[in-house]
Amino acid sequence: MDEPTLRRQLREAADAHRPDRARILARVERGMAAPPEPARLRRRRPRPAGPWTRTLAVAAAVVGVLTLGGVVATTAHRAPAPVATMPAPHPPLRAVGSIDPGSNRWWAQSNITLTASTPLSALTVELRIARTGGVIDTGHWRTLPEQDFTVSVREEGAALVYRWTLKEGRTVPPGRHVFAGQYNHAEGARDVAADSYTLTTTDIFHRQESLHGDFNAPAR
Repeated sequence: MDEPTLRRQLREAADAHRPDRARILARVERGMAAPPEPARLRRRRPRPAGPWTRTLAVAAAVVGVLTLGGVVATTAHRAPAPVATMPAPHPPLRAVGSIDPGSNRWWAQSNITLTASTPLSALTVELRIARTGGVIDTGHWRTLPEQDFTVSVREEGAALVYRWTLKEGRTVPPGRHVFAGQYNHAEGARDVAADSYTLTTTDIFHRQESLHGDFNAPAR
């Protein structure tokens, strides 16, 4: 058999070879444990490599590469996968009541700040101002378009009530929105402990929510 044919057959055998890693590692361990070669054998002059020797060396190198590749692939496969961390979800709806800093000893404005993370298909905002100290309505406003809401202001029992209702077919976009009621009152600092507000909402996913708060803490 000529050398080119032999090389081709060895290469095909190497491609089809599936090394037994356990046996190879065992042979390596036995070789490491074997006693050192006598000095007289190490001084023996090596014979020149003939065609057969060079061919076998090529085959051994191919098998070694395949074996090493299998070990590397196995080690890489055992590497731990990174753990994904999900961010904490934000509340879909938040509201805070506050007295506007522009208020004075005779006049005040009560603000309701609504923060929505999803569009709202229905919204009613109700602000109740206790009728203490000569409270009288002087106006109202909101940051959303005026034409999107029906607004009413009336006296109900012991409270002056402002109510904003989103019209059918209109939508409140995600974001921060303010609703404000304005009123005169008797001179001096006014007690807001009896004032409150309520929000009822439905988002575009048909989820309903109701929030109730005052002007000392966020809605709950």
